[in-house]
Amino acid sequence: MGKITGFMELERLQEAAEDKRARVRHYREFVHHLTDEQAGIQGARCMDCGTPFCMSGCPINNIIPDWNDLVYKQDWKQALDTLHSTNNFPEFTGRVCPAPCEAACTLNINNDPVGIKSIEHAIIDKGWEMGWVTPQPPQRKTGRRVAVIGSGPAGLACAQQLARVGHDIVVFEKSDRIGGLLRYGIPDFKMEKQLIDRRMEQMRAEGVEFRVSQHVGVDVAAKKLVAEFDAVVICGGAELPRDLAVPGRDLDGVHFAMDFLPQQNRVVAGDKVPGQILATGKHVVIIGGGDTGSDCVGTSNRHGAKSITQFELLPQPPEDENKPLVWPYWPVKLRISSSQEEGCRRDWAVATKRFEGRNGKVEKLIAARVEWKDGGVREIAGSEFEMSADLVLLAMGFLGPIQSGLLEELGVARDTRSNVKADTDRYQTSASKVFAAGDMRRGQSLVVWAIREGRQCARAVDEFLMGASRLPR
Repeated sequence: MGKITGFMELERLQEAAEDKRARVRHYREFVHHLTDEQAGIQGARCMDCGTPFCMSGCPINNIIPDWNDLVYKQDWKQALDTLHSTNNFPEFTGRVCPAPCEAACTLNINNDPVGIKSIEHAIIDKGWEMGWVTPQPPQRKTGRRVAVIGSGPAGLACAQQLARVGHDIVVFEKSDRIGGLLRYGIPDFKMEKQLIDRRMEQMRAEGVEFRVSQHVGVDVAAKKLVAEFDAVVICGGAELPRDLAVPGRDLDGVHFAMDFLPQQNRVVAGDKVPGQILATGKHVVIIGGGDTGSDCVGTSNRHGAKSITQFELLPQPPEDENKPLVWPYWPVKLRISSSQEEGCRRDWAVATKRFEGRNGKVEKLIAARVEWKDGGVREIAGSEFEMSADLVLLAMGFLGPIQSGLLEELGVARDTRSNVKADTDRYQTSASKVFAAGDMRRGQSLVVWAIREGRQCARAVDEFLMGASRLPR
């Protein structure tokens, strides 16, 4: 490594962020990438550990030690090339990935990992600033046509990889803009949408065609695409939300998180959203303690909510993980998101029992405390309580892909979790010429996992079409 003793001499640096009192007034990104010098210092902290657990902790197996060293040496162009060799869209992961690579970092044994995500963020932003991110059109065309259904990170990664080896790619998206949950799930203050737009321009120059407002399985026949294209890849995501079957669920003011979040994204994009769900001046209760719930917190703060409470059914995790037990794997520990820092009350081991209201509108929530024991959960006697709730957002995860429409028409086999059944070697479904990747195949997961699956599926499709492939896995 460039700085053999750097890990002993240099401290971890955090990316600068706009003050929380100012950033809740807008929907722009508020985390700033490291300066060249700061990134070099972080790169110098990467130790010659022999076995780079960070790479195995990363779902796309980023070659992290190499680009850490290159950034330390200020060889930014080579660092960008190394980063792009495994990741099509580091500007997405450098902003929204939870960084399992840092949990696996050898320095994390003493709770001080290399700032891998911040270095990735700096590399890709530098690449765009310098004009190094350019189209990579194929040297020759194969004459084979592939339809990619869904334009989230899995679909985009698959489409870009296949286009670069000469296939004609058409991406079908049911929404009016490309990006899937990158566009209409992740708030703009975490990832601005011009990042998607400039990748689309690159991909168009590489030969990818985008067709929006094309809901395959509803207003576009899936079997027609199978007949017209040499292969079809379904990357539609896991969009079926987990519901809460309690009395009062049908009251006005109780919504799924994914009814709430996309509306604000559309408003930021300049659209008019009649009857937009707003948290302004309301007592907001968010049921679910994950990333989607956190996004609801950040959006509610920007709306000007009167109060925000976030419930989690599970008990509060420890502040620090048991390193000897869990390292280098992803630990269960207390995490505080930037949205939660901006203001909310969090409560754990709480089960919602019912909603109550007047004139068809929710006014309060009745809940109880629970305890987890012997692998199960039970209500604690006498722990029932109520609280004001003008807006309730259900952010309890997703059960799998939508079963009607596309999947029904194709007749593809499902696994025991209702996901499309396909292995990670060939990514082929039970339907002829049809492949699956991303959340639709593996279930609700991370952007970085979707990119991995899209890349691997592209190689499998290329092998299917051509008999061999030079694409990496």
